[in-house]
Order: sequence, then C-alpha cells, then structure tokens
Amino acid sequence: MNDAWSRRTFLKRVGVPLSGLAAGAALGLPGARGAGLLGQLAGAAPAPEPFTIDAHVHVWKHDPQFPWAPETKHPPEHDASAEQLIALMQAAGVRRTVIIQVIHYRWDNRYAASVLKRYPQYFRGVARVNPEDPAAPDQLSRLIEEDGFHGVRISPAAGAAGDWIRGPLMPPLWQRCSDLKVPMTVLAPVTRMPDVMRLAERFPDLTMVIDHMADCPLDQPQELEKLIALRRFPKLNVKISHSWSLSKQPYPYIDSQQQIRRLYDAFGPQRLVAGTDWPLVLDYCTYGEAIAIARDRIAFLNAEDKRWICGGNAARIWPFGPLA
Repeated sequence: MNDAWSRRTFLKRVGVPLSGLAAGAALGLPGARGAGLLGQLAGAAPAPEPFTIDAHVHVWKHDPQFPWAPETKHPPEHDASAEQLIALMQAAGVRRTVIIQVIHYRWDNRYAASVLKRYPQYFRGVARVNPEDPAAPDQLSRLIEEDGFHGVRISPAAGAAGDWIRGPLMPPLWQRCSDLKVPMTVLAPVTRMPDVMRLAERFPDLTMVIDHMADCPLDQPQELEKLIALRRFPKLNVKISHSWSLSKQPYPYIDSQQQIRRLYDAFGPQRLVAGTDWPLVLDYCTYGEAIAIARDRIAFLNAEDKRWICGGNAARIWPFGPLA
C-alpha cells in the first residue's frame, strides 16, 4: 500500500460524510450499478444479490489514545475510520463487516476493540497477538472474552523470519483457538501452505481461513496446488480476495478469475469468502468496485454461489446477530 494517498484520492474514495447519498456519490460506481445504489438509498427496491458481509477490512485513526506501534516508522497519512467505512457500507448495500487488526498497531488491538464496542451492529473483529510470545494464548483469551474479538490472525513471512510457524509456540495458540471456538486466520504466501497443513492435521476440527488466496502469483499456477491440497480439511476456508493485487490487467482483473475458478472447483462455494481489503484496495479501485467483483463480475458464479461467498460463509465463520 502507498500510505501517502493524494488528497484528491482520499477525498474521493475515503473521506465521505456519514450520509448514504453522499457516500454513494463518492463511490464513483459506473453506469447502472451506480444508479441502482442511489435508487436503493432513495427508497427503491434493493439489489437482488446484495454483498451482505465484507469479510476483510482494516480500520485505523490518528488518535493519541491509539498510538502506532514503535515498528511503524511510516504510518498512513490519512484515517481509515469506522465511520468512513460505515458510510461506504451503507452506500454499497453491505450490512456487516469483519475487521482485521491492521499491522500498523501490531499487537495493540485497542482501536479495533473500541470500534467493536461502539458499533456491534456492524462489525466482528479478528485480533493479532505476538506469535513469538509464550503468553499469546492467554492474550487471545482476554481479547475474545473481554474485548469482543472473534478470532486471531497470524502472518508468517516467506523467509526465515516466518519460521516461527514451525516452532513450539504454534500448537498452544491453535489449541486455544479451538478451546475458545474461534477461527484461526492465516495471512501467508502460498509457499507456507505446507506449514499450515501440518498444523491443520493436528487441529482438524478448528475453523481456519486462508487470506487472499495465499497471494499465489497468477504466473505460477502450479504453486496453487499447495493451497488446493488443504481442501481435505472440511473446516478450512479461503478468501478469494486480492484479485486486484495479483492481476496484471485493469479492473475487473479478469486474469485472476482462472485462479478463483480453480479454488471454486476445489473447495466449492460454501468454503470461499469474499472481502475487499479496504482501504488498501483504494490504490486499485473504489470500495464499490471492489464489492462488485464477487457480486457482479465473476461470470461463473450463480445466485446461490454468491449467497454463500458474499455473506453466508462469513456469517458462519464469524457469527453475527440476525441480519435485518
């Protein structure tokens, strides 16, 4: 992500007031889709296939109550607040969202926790804990039981710095997830999938989520087999996000759909999850356009597939209250 967004980009894509019509206009949606959303906000019939739950966003705010982690030498220039996100959700017909703790705060989950407490009707949260800290399982218990999170995310790098995923501190953390009945989310390159498999074999009853198609490069299709090999674990799910960062083509990133199709064929629609990765996606397209990828732009998905991928699976993994 380029943290130094231009003011024009920021105002166009992020900085909208909490007004449905203003947010809808700010989305810059093309043609009939944009008109349809504005009509919906004005009281017309809703879109037939709403993107019910966005399963992957980040939020942050410049606020001394929530300082950046010491390792964050170049924090983002502009806020990506819960209020800005809610405006975009309302305009795009998104009812619920899963907040993933952003790396700018590292293991300090307080801002996300404050958002969960202020807006429980909109959000579920996935926390971060330090995977190299023996106290991580107890920290996770506190985040779940006291701060309202529902799950944890780990992010092992491809190189030696990520080898902790093979170490002795992983089984206790995964066991705690299992005990707490919350999902384990893994952001890792596709080369780490064999390490995920070893842990999945120890905890086959744990719900797991692999972020962003394991960021498998489109020009290395054979590497995707490392992710596809995980299909034998029935509680393992895959986010079909990051098509925009993997693609070599402009929106709507059609070259990524062959990879999405392989995952669809391997895992089925009931184990795939769509998410925008807002606000990082704004370097590539608007929030509304990101929503439209899974809702409108993947030709081989039928209406039932979309109900699972654009909401049903997320509601199972991160249970929300009843959707109005």
